[in-house]
Amino acid sequence: MHGDAPLHICVYAASSCAVDEAYKEAARRLGTLIGERGATLVYGAGNIGLMGECALAVHAAGGRVVGVIPDRLADLELAYREADELVVTETMRDRKRIMAERADAFVALPGSIGTLEEMLEVLVLRQLGYHRKPCAFLNVNGFFDPLFQMFARLVEENFLKESALDMFHVCMTPEAVFEYLDNYTPHQPEPKWF
Repeated sequence: MHGDAPLHICVYAASSCAVDEAYKEAARRLGTLIGERGATLVYGAGNIGLMGECALAVHAAGGRVVGVIPDRLADLELAYREADELVVTETMRDRKRIMAERADAFVALPGSIGTLEEMLEVLVLRQLGYHRKPCAFLNVNGFFDPLFQMFARLVEENFLKESALDMFHVCMTPEAVFEYLDNYTPHQPEPKWF
């Protein structure tokens, strides 16, 4: 991705604090790179888990943080109040829509069903032609390997065209995420229907 405007990178990530240190380190390193690049983090505004680790690292490296959170979660004191911009929404659907609209790229760190749901929605929108933005999985410790195995089965059983696998990139390190983004050329996948 090229251009003079700062990149807005949407990161989907776990809210759990009980995860392995390797995941936390990857979140911090990704956040540091976002900040060092002068980019903006767009994320779910959590102050805990991998979300919080990433946001703190972005700020520490001089980057900008935009958090988007439903009022119900903000009321539970889970919002990163130090965000440069904190958008409080009425619903989870509004949260996802705003995050997607504000993003130039999407990155999934390891996470639970919320993280998976967010990234899969972005991939569906990409598949249907609603956007042509880059989508990357940061596959720390092979975390997403079972998901990719499921995608392979979808292809084998003709639920998904193999070309759909080109809609995303698998990155093993935070540095590889930026290598992918720096060299990204938009393309539209072939129609999804067999």
